[in-house]
This record gives sequence, C-alpha cells and structure tokens, in this order.
Amino acid sequence: MARSRGFHAVTAAAVVLAGGLLWVGARGAGPVPPLGPLLDPARGAWAIARAAERPARSVARIPDLTQPVRVLVDQRDVPHIFAATALDAARALGWLTARDRLFQMELQARAGEGTLTELVGARALPLDRETRALGLDRAIARSWAALADTADERQLLDAFSAGVNAWIDAGSAAELPLEYRLLGVSPRRWHPSHTLAVLARMNYTLSAGAPELDRLAAASLVGTAAAEALFPRHAPLVEPVIPARRAMPAFDLPPLPDPGAPDSAAGALLRTLAAVLPSRARDAEEVSLGSNNWAVAAGRTKAGRALLAGDPHLELSLPSIWYEAHVVVPGDRDAYGVLVPGTPVLAIGFTREVAWSVTNVSGDFTDAYRETVDDARAPTRHRVDGAWRPVETWTTTYRDPRGRIVAVDTLRATFRGPLRLVGDTWLSLRWTALEGGHELRAGDRLARARSIEEALAAQAEWQAPPLNLLLADRSGRIALRVNGRFPVRPGDGRGDVIRDGATSSADWTGDLPPARLPQAIAPEQGFLASANQESVDPRDDDTYLGSTWPSPWRALRINALLRADSAVTPEAMSRWQVDAGNARADLLVPAFLGAVRALGAAAPASARAAATYLARWDRRFGPENRHATLFEQAGRELGDRLWDELWSVEDSGGRTVRRRPRQTPAEMVLLSLLRQPASAWWDDRRTPAVERRDELLAQALGTAWDTLLARHGPAGGDAWRWSERRPAMVPHLLRLRPLGRYDIAAVGGSGTLSPRTPGSAHGASWRMVVELGDTVRAWGIYPGGQRGNPVAHGYADRLPRWARGELDTLPMPRTAAELPAATVRERLTLEALP
Repeated sequence: MARSRGFHAVTAAAVVLAGGLLWVGARGAGPVPPLGPLLDPARGAWAIARAAERPARSVARIPDLTQPVRVLVDQRDVPHIFAATALDAARALGWLTARDRLFQMELQARAGEGTLTELVGARALPLDRETRALGLDRAIARSWAALADTADERQLLDAFSAGVNAWIDAGSAAELPLEYRLLGVSPRRWHPSHTLAVLARMNYTLSAGAPELDRLAAASLVGTAAAEALFPRHAPLVEPVIPARRAMPAFDLPPLPDPGAPDSAAGALLRTLAAVLPSRARDAEEVSLGSNNWAVAAGRTKAGRALLAGDPHLELSLPSIWYEAHVVVPGDRDAYGVLVPGTPVLAIGFTREVAWSVTNVSGDFTDAYRETVDDARAPTRHRVDGAWRPVETWTTTYRDPRGRIVAVDTLRATFRGPLRLVGDTWLSLRWTALEGGHELRAGDRLARARSIEEALAAQAEWQAPPLNLLLADRSGRIALRVNGRFPVRPGDGRGDVIRDGATSSADWTGDLPPARLPQAIAPEQGFLASANQESVDPRDDDTYLGSTWPSPWRALRINALLRADSAVTPEAMSRWQVDAGNARADLLVPAFLGAVRALGAAAPASARAAATYLARWDRRFGPENRHATLFEQAGRELGDRLWDELWSVEDSGGRTVRRRPRQTPAEMVLLSLLRQPASAWWDDRRTPAVERRDELLAQALGTAWDTLLARHGPAGGDAWRWSERRPAMVPHLLRLRPLGRYDIAAVGGSGTLSPRTPGSAHGASWRMVVELGDTVRAWGIYPGGQRGNPVAHGYADRLPRWARGELDTLPMPRTAAELPAATVRERLTLEALP
C-alpha cells in the first residue's frame, strides 16, 4: 500500500511540475526557474512527492515550550493539540500551520503589508501600490507598536511565531512548498507582525467597499432623486438580522421616480471618490461574497438542545482559506474550529459550552475629507479650524525577489488617514480598518467563554471588520450581536458624502457604544439568522450603519425554513446549508409568466414557449436542473434592457462605445417597478417602440430562450444542465490552473443559501453544524484539504463531499486517549529545544 501511494505521489508530482512550469511560462506569471534545481530529487519540485508521505510517529522541537505538546493528526489531517499552557498550544499551532500552509501564510501576509513584489515580482506592483496607498502597511506597524502595552496579545503572537520559525529552521528541503520552487524564491522568517498583516488583508476583503460610488454613478446619468431610489439607504425588502417588531418579511416598495437629468456635479464627485476609497468590484446582488449563519434555541429543536449553523461564503482557493484544528489546554480551553492560516485564534468554532459563527456586516466604515492644503502639488500642511496641521510625507520602495528596486512612491497622510491628490483635490481617508483594536485578544478569549454572556464580553474589544456574531450555549439559549466599531458622524450621520476637512466639526464624534449595538438575546421567536442583510428594521431603529444593503434573498429563505419547523434536527440544519430553493425566483418567476399571460397572442412566440417551459420549474437550483438556466439568462437579458439608462456612452477613437454600469440596482428594487407597469424605466431607449412592463419582460424571456437554443441546443438537453452552465470552481491561490479544481457540479445559484455567480470562485468556504448538549456533537467541511502539498492526499480530498453537500463528523476528544487509534494518521510529539 505504501509503495502504491508513493508511486501515485511521484506520478502526480510529474504532472503538477510540468503543468506548473507551463503555466508560469505561458501566463507570464514570472520567470521560469532553471530546470536543473527543480529536477533535483532532494531539493527540487520532485521532492514534493517525498514530502507527501509522513511518518506515523515523529518528534520535533520548538523553543521555549514549558512542557511537551502531544499532537494527534486524525484521518482528515486535523491536528488535535494537547498542551499544558495556552502559549505552548500557540507554539504548536504555529509549527503545524507552517508545515501545512507556509506559502499561503506568507502570500496573505505580503498581500496585507504590500510586499507581494518581493515574492512574485513586478507584476504585483499595482496590488502593492493600492495596499500602501490605503495605509494598510502603516496600520500594521502601528498595531504592532501598540502591542508593547498588551502583554497577552504580544505573548500570543511571539509564541505562534516561534512555532512557525521552528518549522522553517528545521524543515527539510524536501518539504519546501512547491510554489517557492516554481517562483525560485525562499521563505522568509515569520515575524509576529506578519499575523497582523494577515488580519489586515482579511479586514480589507470584508470591509472595503464604497456604496456611495454606485449612487454617484447613477446620479451622474439619471439625477440624484432617481439614484437615491435605485440605491436606497434602506432595503425595500425587509428581513433584518435582528428580529423586528412587525411581521416579516415586509415589502416597503415606494414608487420609483422617472429618470432625471444627469447630475454633472455627481459625475465629478464620482471620479474624485473612485480614486481614493477602498472599493471592490461587486456583483449586482453581492450574492457570492457573503455568509449565512443561524441558530435555534432548545425549545424549537427536536432533542431540546441548541443548534447553530455557520456557513461563511468567501473566495475559494486551494489550499483552503481555513485551517481546521482542535486545541485542548486543561483548565483553560477545549476548542474546535477553523482559523485563518497565519493566525493563532479560531475565527469560527465551538467549545463544550458555546458555539459561534460570524457573517459580514455590509455597513459603511470609510469617510473621505476634502482637505485645504498649503501647496497644491506637494503639501506639507493642511488647515483645520483656521490652524495649520502637519502633513506627514514619506517615500516607500518596492523591490523584487532579488532586492532590486521596482518603484518608489511618495505618500502622504493627515491625522485622519492617507492623503491623495485626485484631479486638483486633496482627499484624506478615514477607515476603521486603519485604526485596529484588539481582535486577537477578543478571539482568544472567545475560545474560553462558557456562556453567551462571557462570549459577548469577550468580543467587546472587537473593532474591525464589524461582524454579525451568532452564539448558542449549552443552556439552550441563542444570541446575535451586530459586533464591532460603527463610527458616529455629525449632522445627519450619513457616511456616503465627501466631508469638509477644514473643520473638525466634520470629524467622527465617537463610536456607537456597546449598549447601542443591535443585538438579540434569547428571542421569543426561538431562532436567529443573518445573511449580510440590513441589520435592523428602520421602523424600529433608524441609526445609520450603512447605506447600501444586498437583497435579502438568503435571509428570506433561511427564515422561511426556520419558521416552518418547530422541531429542528442537526440533519435539517445540514440539509438547509445546501438548500436549492430560491426566494428570488419565487418572487420574479411569476412576473415573467404573468407578463406573457397578459400579452397573450401578442407575446413573441419564443416568449410563449419559454413561459411554458419555465412554468414547469420547481424553482430549485439543483445540479441537474435545466429550468434555472433559462431563468438566469432571462434575468440578464432583463437587466440589460431595464437599466439601459445607466449605461454610459463614451467616445473611443472616433467610435461610440457603450459601457456597462459600474453597478446595477439590486433586484429587490425591481419589485417596486413591477408595481409600476407604465414607468419610464421599462422603456428600452435603444428601440423605436415605447415598452411597458409586460413587453419588456416578455422580450427578455423570449430572447433568453432563443439565445439558449442557439448556444446549447434543444431545451432540456444536457447542455442546459445547471451544473454545466454554472459549475463551482476552486482555483489554486496563485491561479496555477493545474493545481486548481474546476467544473464542479454542486447545488447553488444566485440568491440560494449556497450562492454562486458566473465565473466566480466564491462560495461556501466552511460549513459547520453544532449541537450543544451534555455531549457536544458537531459536523463540518470545507472545499479542499488541510495540506498545501498538491500531491498529498489531503490537498483536495474533501471537495467531492463538499460538492454533494455532505458534512464530516468532527471528533472532539477530551484527552489524547479518547481519540480511537484507528482514526489517528499521525502521532507527533513537540518538545522544547535543549
């Protein structure tokens, strides 16, 4: 058997090496390393085959361990760490994550601090420039300096780093990750601040966004009144995170005003803000980069025990963005869950007393200030309240892997944050992500909480990014808090404007105090759920938290399932995580069918045929479904026609070019228009006819039908299968195609509980269900495997079960002796260096 596995590993290594080299050369990802060193069986890429197999028993050494740490690695490659102290456990965790994920750790840390060029070369310069221009590198340095006064966090980071470096120092050449070999570079030693850089990168991923840009882009084309309606401050389809006083869901669907005259001032403001605000390209519904979690109190479960489900949706990669671990320190913690490689605390997980999960809050955490400066080209001061304040100026240098200078930039900052020249305007940026808190300490304390109250107290120091923190405890209670830092702004409190930096009255006046953070503890309804939707029903509390919220399709579906079941089981929770139902389709399919029915014989023949086919759909997004393909195509066709007013027209070399909108309104806004059949928005201005609601819906449906027939053959054929049209994908973190997995058939689609959009690598990054009773039971899975070695069995072994919606049982032994010997793959003892 061992020989068979070894042969497989060598064969796989050959394929991976050849594919990796071809990819590096063909894609221009960097210079192809010399073949000689790569083919060296001891040190080259071939050595990954040797490193794929590990001994059943081994001993390693880490500096400063107070006592030996025992590690049992189970059949799923999950380490169960049994340590005498929390710092010993952190040292062991650093060693283990470095062994399995070192390149990923370094890549993420460099992305956070803006030094990717030093790893992958000059092609990463635009990414590094953005990172440093936003001030993330300096925020990391400030956070590290501030830790001198917080001994517990500093000790935690030092211990974790010692473990990482112990593996780097003692690791054999054969164990060096393949990516280093393909890039022709060596790993750097891990500094404690590198963990802060990993957290900074996650913060950017979760909190970067500029909803005001969407509204300004629309205003520049159709006027401010129309833009405010298309991108409303409050979600018109209401199903909030915190249970509301009125019945849910609620439809607050005011009429949309007609398109107005372009607002030239909005266009100028858009160009200014777009150059300074941290902003990601986003899908119209933001259905991919999101998350679900929900919990059910004991009184609504079949077994009388609280249940919690965690389901974060993030960018998928191989290796996974999560690392799974179980840490036992007698008298201190017994915690299981997933962490971001490069960090020593569990982000999502459970103990024997408490379970927790988080989703992102789609709030507003950035403000831009128009500064008055002393020099329009090279300012050294800016004016506030009639007095001059200094502008900090410095140069930053970018280097390649050989230390050669790639570029040098001059950067500036005010006391508010980074300062940048946009056109003839100097703007400074204030962003909560640049003013860090004590997230590490908050996360570490959460793993020791024994009740909901202790868990909420542990998270009181959490600042950024704000998260919907969901909790359940062994007493059977549940709770949810919109947790983090929410700045309080002057005036109307809104943050989607440029403020006058010349007056301190424009600055934040503080933060929402913990008592004002939206929360629910032991709600009467017996369940709680969040899916990135608006936090609170504005009729209950109109406090400004954000101004653009994604459509709550997932929230509607989760709450509908929870309301319908008063005896919930763990099996039901698991089944719901891959539920194929779709509240979006439930609301929009009748509109298409109703339009064709209303037009009767006047509807295009293709629309009538499509309506007959669509009417047979159960509105579920299973892999074998064909009808979902028609629905999604019709939605795209409708969007292009309906929002034609938002397409910009530009002159390009004497040619007129129409460009897609930066962002189209959320589909929940369409629900308002469906009540206005004669609205001017329904008219497609590109045609001589004046369309109304039914005509445009029928046209979109008929065109979708014709398009699919032309592209994929007869309706209902294999080419129409949802898994063919919208497969899941999990690429390699460097986008090395031979190391990724593509064309994965899985449940999910836009607006489902397992969302997926075309060409997107986002999805359910970790699924977890926990039942808290006298004995904790838990299940979980993520798309990938624990190990970063692409020829190891544990590289992508979980993907098939993840695609099928299955969960693995998560064993949680109290002691090493409790883990059945048959389930142990590796026994490792970590000892102190002499």
